Amino acid sequence: MQLEGEHVFKGPREEVYAMFRDPEVLASALPGTQSLNKIDDQHYEGAMNIRIGPVSGSFSGKLEVADEVAPEKCTLIVEGRGAPGFAKGVGRVEFIDQGDGTTLMKYSGDVQIGGTLASVGQRMIDSVAKSMIKTAFETLDKALEARLAAKAGSAPVEFKAPTEAEFAAAVTKDMASGLKEVAEVRMLFYVIPLVLVLVIIAYLLSH
Repeated sequence: MQLEGEHVFKGPREEVYAMFRDPEVLASALPGTQSLNKIDDQHYEGAMNIRIGPVSGSFSGKLEVADEVAPEKCTLIVEGRGAPGFAKGVGRVEFIDQGDGTTLMKYSGDVQIGGTLASVGQRMIDSVAKSMIKTAFETLDKALEARLAAKAGSAPVEFKAPTEAEFAAAVTKDMASGLKEVAEVRMLFYVIPLVLVLVIIAYLLSH
């Protein structure tokens, strides 16, 4: 599966990049995350609990940040595995200062999926992934607004990370209504973000 796209953040590049290097912020964009820990400056580990109707289990993953030129770009190497299947991916992320106080983020990546996840079908996975990315970016936009307000010492902007149910509902709304009844799609709401944690970044996830 190939993913690519872009998103404009309303903040300077240095602040946007710092936000993406903050595990707590990334976890807020990935509801269902049990843990997202920084091992060192280049390595992270994460875990999620999956419980959708009769489907339950854990999904763990590792993220490596390579070829980093802060705050301009980096390459993300992600690997996740659990009862629902496995996923491996490489994402390239670029942060461009647009000169007006905003930052354009461009991302592209390749993700390989196997196990039960692969049986869902490529079109369905693509649709879910795109909706996950859009919803994750909306969460990160709010997180950035709150961080900038706090740094400026102005009136605080309340930021509350969405719950798993709220996140899933937002993704479902963005997709075709017929997909929300498919059990495998609901399962992907919780699995895809960990795999795409910064390919989405918002991916892949976040995510």
